[in-house]
Amino acid sequence: MTPIRIVIAEDQQLIRRAFANLLSLEPDIEIVGQAPDGAEAVELCRRFRPDVVLMDIQMPRLGGIAATKLILSEFPGTQVVVLTTFDTDDLVFGAISAGAAAYLLKDASETEILDTIRGVMRGETRISPHIARKLFEELRRSRAVDLPSGAALPDLSDLTERERAILDLIAQGQSNRQIAASLFLAEGTVKNYVSRIMDKLGVQSRTELAVKAVRAPKA
Repeated sequence: MTPIRIVIAEDQQLIRRAFANLLSLEPDIEIVGQAPDGAEAVELCRRFRPDVVLMDIQMPRLGGIAATKLILSEFPGTQVVVLTTFDTDDLVFGAISAGAAAYLLKDASETEILDTIRGVMRGETRISPHIARKLFEELRRSRAVDLPSGAALPDLSDLTERERAILDLIAQGQSNRQIAASLFLAEGTVKNYVSRIMDKLGVQSRTELAVKAVRAPKA
């Protein structure tokens, strides 16, 4: 099996080394480069074409959001996993808008970090539960204000009861594995449900699904 090739972008050397040590223990992961700032991360991506970039937000020379935009403009197939201590709304929205596939806080467990790296390679989008709750509470508060006059609310009427339950859990930031455990389903079954829900609602990512769930009228 071809390993997942990763670049780590983190300005604090001890943290960067800790992440590298953690990931290097995994047989399906290969560290191809380490960068102390976003500018070097971009150069490493040009040199090694990694599958995943583990990206800090606040770094010298070039920050994580700007680096994410540059990397994805040149290498749209690369997955960016933001791993940071900052959870302010502007940074979260900025990273998601830049194209990041995941946004985790540095207090995430080793298992969560590894699951997220493997998850984004399967096309999944991940957000730390704490950030997901904060993000969607803000969306709920601003829902009426943000919608343009006359704009239609998302229509979930085509979803089955099971699909609605899964959509609600996605909006809470749960991964496929967590949803499977919550609903006593196989993880592969959940993945199939998620794909079906995306098709029905005409969206491309889990984040878009979650926003649809928040904006939809409550039954």
